[in-house]
Amino acid sequence: MKKLTALLLSGVMMTTLMTGCGGEQKPAADSGKTPAEAQNISLTVWGPQEDQVDENGWLPTMCKKFDEAHPEWNITFKYGVCSEGDAGKNVTADAAAAADVYFFANDQLGTLMQANGIAQLGGKYLEEVKADNTDAMIASVTGTDGGVYGIPFTANTWFMYYDKSVYSEDDVKSLDTMLEKGKIAFPLSNAWYLSAFYVANGGTLFGEDGVDASAGIQFGGEQGAAVTKYLARMVKNPNFVNDTDGVGLDGLRSGKISAMFSGSWDAANIQEALGENFGAAQLPTINIDGAAKQLKAFAGSKAVGVNPNSKNPEAAVALAVYLGSGEAQKAHYEMRQIIPCAKSLMEDPTISADIVASAQGNTVANTAIVQPSIPEMGAYWAPAEAMGKGLVNGEVTVDNAAAKTEDFNKSLNSAGL
Repeated sequence: MKKLTALLLSGVMMTTLMTGCGGEQKPAADSGKTPAEAQNISLTVWGPQEDQVDENGWLPTMCKKFDEAHPEWNITFKYGVCSEGDAGKNVTADAAAAADVYFFANDQLGTLMQANGIAQLGGKYLEEVKADNTDAMIASVTGTDGGVYGIPFTANTWFMYYDKSVYSEDDVKSLDTMLEKGKIAFPLSNAWYLSAFYVANGGTLFGEDGVDASAGIQFGGEQGAAVTKYLARMVKNPNFVNDTDGVGLDGLRSGKISAMFSGSWDAANIQEALGENFGAAQLPTINIDGAAKQLKAFAGSKAVGVNPNSKNPEAAVALAVYLGSGEAQKAHYEMRQIIPCAKSLMEDPTISADIVASAQGNTVANTAIVQPSIPEMGAYWAPAEAMGKGLVNGEVTVDNAAAKTEDFNKSLNSAGL
């Protein structure tokens, strides 16, 4: 993979995915630039629609500030709509013609690397990014070769919301205690959530660091069977509800549900439902064979990436690092409530007082593992969804747990082969 300091290839800007362009060249008086001093360049940036609703949106605002801070360039910005979840598809469709800078979900990193659609950070920029991010966030954008390929700007994980009139801060440390005192909605049939239970009891995905494809997924054996038995009992508990189609949120509104598990995207609706009883926290433990085991959510990041085919690599890298900086993250939080991940903002009084930001940060730090981003992770989703549904519909039981767990583990390591 090419280092950013050695990017010399040119690319043609993709037009079919562009939804508009902006960033007309600024008069020299705006920044003191003159034609002789500033290099005229163009940068194409792809990001979510919500970040560029108009010229005052977060993305054009940050790009304008970046341009003003760099007298060496006179930049024309072109914007395209591409969500973080679609970057893997849109960039790899034609990496040479894709945007110079784009936003991506870290689980697409392996795909982007394979397509030569993302550049590796190096030098002072790598040092800057590492200094302002936790190990977990850096790991989320680290490739199988050990290189760092993006600038995280928010964590992507799930945690717990609860009704403070039902549960105390001590209660929410244990899922079993919570099930005794109130009704819980958990999306067990959703593969993204199911893994938390198996990882809690020692299960691994592609080795300890999540990058060893040869190690496979290990959710089997006696440890895995013990988890399956726990889950088979849990679904029979009258205080458990499988959270699908908005059951959890509707239940919080009606008072029939006292806790649910989701991410920051549901915060506003849940806060509205619970009012002054709104609570959020990192994941609880579960009791397996008499021992407390910590649930571990998948954690990843949304990050800023640079196309190695950019015609203006130096400016593209500098812009990407700025868009992922503490300054830009603070503006992202203020303008769109995107929870930052920069260490420089963790002591910010506004952010530290936000219980959702605290719950997300504590989850990433204490009750999560980095979601593997290698291509082999694609084999996980369908078997895990099927296992979750089998538990919910009663096909998987305490009596057949051992056999069903081995079948599950086998399918995790043979899917697509």
